[in-house]
Amino acid sequence: MAYDRGTTVFSPDGRLFQVEYAREAVKKGSTTIGLKFNGGVALIVDKKPSSRLLEPKSTEKIHNIDEYIGCATSGLVADARVLVDEARKAAQVHKVNYGENISVEMLVKKVCDYKQNFTQYGGARPFGTALIVAGTDDLGAHLFETDPSGALVAYKATSIGSGRQAVMEIFEKEFVDDMEFTDAIKLGLKALSAVSDDGPNPETVEIGVAEIGKKFKRLPQDEIAPMVEEVKAALEAEKESGSEKESEE
Repeated sequence: MAYDRGTTVFSPDGRLFQVEYAREAVKKGSTTIGLKFNGGVALIVDKKPSSRLLEPKSTEKIHNIDEYIGCATSGLVADARVLVDEARKAAQVHKVNYGENISVEMLVKKVCDYKQNFTQYGGARPFGTALIVAGTDDLGAHLFETDPSGALVAYKATSIGSGRQAVMEIFEKEFVDDMEFTDAIKLGLKALSAVSDDGPNPETVEIGVAEIGKKFKRLPQDEIAPMVEEVKAALEAEKESGSEKESEE
């Protein structure tokens, strides 16, 4: 029980159970996707409302950190908000001290150092949230994933949340380097469809884009809706053609 309750106590086989439980909290969060395309990075989140009475706009899963960096979160919403605020402070402090924008990797490392502190000292629990950070700097476009332990990994395409396994299987098969922006978004929406019975809803899908030489932006609803509908129509056509082949056999 001491290993189970103590944030700072290793079990005999070298595990920190509280950190592992925090990862389980992330796995229960919204399916969140990040993938690179030619000249930038896209973040896609399907904010499935827990009730039909909920206003989708009131839940925010993609956040601006500074002009050229944004992130998407999955897990405990309140924990994510604290980490986003910490990232914003780190970006602003760097800009005031050095007169330039912080690099994406440096920012992610600062956030991960902050998260790691909560796994090493008693009296506080780890953050039950993970971040996918997308941004551009002088070295190009970057996509990083962080987890509650404070670890960070750079990816070409990744996912966090409840549908991670299904999404990663699709990315392993279909992702290619230097995809065009539209193709990347369609692939991301297709991956979201794999973890949803009725597919993504234009009203609950949120997309953020970081392009080299441009500021990080979140796409408006009128740009997202046509892409979602196009992907849903393509998937329905695939199902119909598949059923026709089965009937012929």
